[in-house]
Amino acid sequence: MAMYRYVKAVRRPPINRPAVISYSLMTMGFMVILWTLWPVMSFLAVDSVIFAKTVSPLADPSGLAKAVGGTPLTGSATSTDPNTWFPTAPQKKVSAQVNSYTLSIPTLGIDNAMVIIAGDDLGKSLIHYGGTGVPGDYGNTVVFGHSTLPQFFKGTKDYKAIFATLPKIKDGDDIIIKYDGLTYRYQVYEKVVVEPTDLSPLEQRFDDSYLTLVTCVPPGTYLYRLNVKAKLVRI
Repeated sequence: MAMYRYVKAVRRPPINRPAVISYSLMTMGFMVILWTLWPVMSFLAVDSVIFAKTVSPLADPSGLAKAVGGTPLTGSATSTDPNTWFPTAPQKKVSAQVNSYTLSIPTLGIDNAMVIIAGDDLGKSLIHYGGTGVPGDYGNTVVFGHSTLPQFFKGTKDYKAIFATLPKIKDGDDIIIKYDGLTYRYQVYEKVVVEPTDLSPLEQRFDDSYLTLVTCVPPGTYLYRLNVKAKLVRI
């Protein structure tokens, strides 16, 4: 005689497809936010060792901070105009036969980026702050460049993001400048982050030939200024 055993089937609940889609979109949104904020958080966590406490020489640093970096600048025309970065120390207009040169940082993939002396638009080139030293001469050559999130760095093609990876530069890295038919090699010796009201990067020293690269940090913000300092390597 055959014997049979009956087992109650377990009914699985139907898949709630709208809920799955919602959770998937939420996860994707969280990942995008994390991807966007990670460069800022990592900079504050890892590169905070290069922060320097400085005393601003300005009478009203709070007012200037609002204009050049304490809060995000409003409008691309403002953020790309180097004259708004240091309104109390405006750059000097220079009339010379040579008003441009190129700058390369091999370790960062920046190759022959255009530098305009006393230029007005950081969206079209790097800017040599008018009135600061000339490459190769005694003094301090100050070059400004835009930065954004490193994810959008496109090398020398996009000047609005050209210095996005500048925080990764290391002591001993080379910066090559080709000016007036001559090539100059500068070597990085210091990185420092200062308040946007600090005018120290414009200071001139005449015991040697120096170069200071300036951009905004953390990446994608206008909160602070990164100063990369280099010194001419003489052959």
